[in-house]
Amino acid sequence: MSALRISGTTPEESLYRRVGGMAFFRQLVANFYDGVDVRPVLRQMYDEDLTEAKEHLALFLAQYFGGPETYNETRGHPRLRMRHAPYVIDVAARDLWLEAMLLAIDRSGASELDRAELVAYVDVAAHSLRNA
Repeated sequence: MSALRISGTTPEESLYRRVGGMAFFRQLVANFYDGVDVRPVLRQMYDEDLTEAKEHLALFLAQYFGGPETYNETRGHPRLRMRHAPYVIDVAARDLWLEAMLLAIDRSGASELDRAELVAYVDVAAHSLRNA
């Protein structure tokens, strides 16, 4: 089991499986980037074409929540702090990112249990990536 997965979770009981697999994460990420598009502070951090960013985030989240290890196979270890270091992520940017992600999770149709698991992770991730 990958170190990027929630410890103690087998593939059979993973959030990835409960929500129906990769399609769920692709839609979650699409909803998230709809929120990025309307938040200029966030939008400026991304390339004009969001195709790669969407794919990377969907693969990362899917893997973290028990899906295939495609992210590691194609991108290597996430090194999230290093990958985000070029961007100023202050309290305002963090809060906007979290707001967009929480709205995407709310729109996902995930069960309360799955929603709670998603929210717990993105909250920790958002706070850990703040660098200013």
